[in-house]
Amino acid sequence: MASVTLLLPPQAQLAGRLSPPLAVMLGRSDVIPATDSGERSQLLRYFDLQPQSWPVAALTRQSDVGDAAQSAWLRADPAWIRPDINGARLFACGEALHLTKEDVDALLPALQALFADAGFVIDAPEPSRWYVRVPQEAKLPEFAEPADALGADLFEYLPRQDDTRSWSTLLSEAQVVLHNHPWNARRMAAGKPPVNSLWFWGGGVLPDHVNAKINAVETSDSLLRALAMTSSTKVTVLPAAWSASQCDTLVDLRAMRDLEMLMQDWLLPATVALRHRVVQHVQLDFSDGSGYRSGRHHNWRFFRKPLEGFRNPTTLIRASEPN
Repeated sequence: MASVTLLLPPQAQLAGRLSPPLAVMLGRSDVIPATDSGERSQLLRYFDLQPQSWPVAALTRQSDVGDAAQSAWLRADPAWIRPDINGARLFACGEALHLTKEDVDALLPALQALFADAGFVIDAPEPSRWYVRVPQEAKLPEFAEPADALGADLFEYLPRQDDTRSWSTLLSEAQVVLHNHPWNARRMAAGKPPVNSLWFWGGGVLPDHVNAKINAVETSDSLLRALAMTSSTKVTVLPAAWSASQCDTLVDLRAMRDLEMLMQDWLLPATVALRHRVVQHVQLDFSDGSGYRSGRHHNWRFFRKPLEGFRNPTTLIRASEPN
């Protein structure tokens, strides 16, 4: 019988009271010991990469185009940076800019000439995902992931190693090209944010092997889809609501922020499926590193009190406990 794991955002982003059936189920469930937080740690709980690495660019490149082997890859995603009194901050990157093919066709050729002069090839098979091809033996610096730097002072996220000077120079030159590009003036006139920078991140080579600990994935996320495809795991687009699964399935709900909708469309149907023996286990995996695992045999824990709601990365509020 299948088990279903729901990937969720941090508990703190799901504030509110739980419905009675869900409160009972979680009150009787096993609390999974807290572990490392963040996207990388969360996804690596279900995928084993050999050799151990986190080459996001190579993985998504293989999914997007299928030519990631024999080269190293670096994501150079379109970005919007705004200066402020203390420096500059990353306001949007990649998909958040909602670029179209028309945007790419206008902006990319000027960058391709710049990168060619530096000995690299840059292209954009998807409007939100831009790639730099790098020789396989090249040593790439550790660039920060855009999610970590969003809204923060960029100085804190710039690489410090001496060998990153060429990348810093290339980035500065790309910023000049983009800042002066007339297409950005058209975007701003239309009320859209400019593409005035790139964000280098996710560098590396395609792993030799990616092994999955689940049988199927439901997601709309490009990286999780790439991991599933590279490991030959069945992957489908995330449905609008819970649907019965015939195999151990990882369901990607990390974009959910509305607790009421999450309960109505996913968590309450999961409770019903568990009670009616449609599934054997339901696991909640929060990106803050916490989690809960419920099985049919947990119904015998009738002595445990329900849980009122999510509070922090390691604790749920029990009905009898003060806030």
